[in-house]
Amino acid sequence: MAFEELKESTRKVQEETKAYVESTVQYYKLWGFQFIMKSTRTIVKLILVGFFLLITFLFGSIAAALAIGDALHSPALGFLIIAGGYFILVLLILFLRLKFIERYILRTFSKLFFKD
Repeated sequence: MAFEELKESTRKVQEETKAYVESTVQYYKLWGFQFIMKSTRTIVKLILVGFFLLITFLFGSIAAALAIGDALHSPALGFLIIAGGYFILVLLILFLRLKFIERYILRTFSKLFFKD
């Protein structure tokens, strides 16, 4: 009789262990799916916003260059001034390394990854 109880207890432990492993696997599958979907959504959103910002800056830069060119009576000079402004902006970004941008990106992705 004790052997039957031990056998039954062992079978229950095996079933519960199997159920635990299966539920753990399901949990991590769902967690992975959630993480991938949030990451994908964020990346697609950033790409779309970035694209439209790029188009906005492009047309704004062209308009500014044409306006400066009209004021100076030289369209080429207007485009050179705008290009010089962007060059100075790139140099500032390279030399200052804008740590706050790195911190913002790190915080954003940390919240996304470690939310649960």
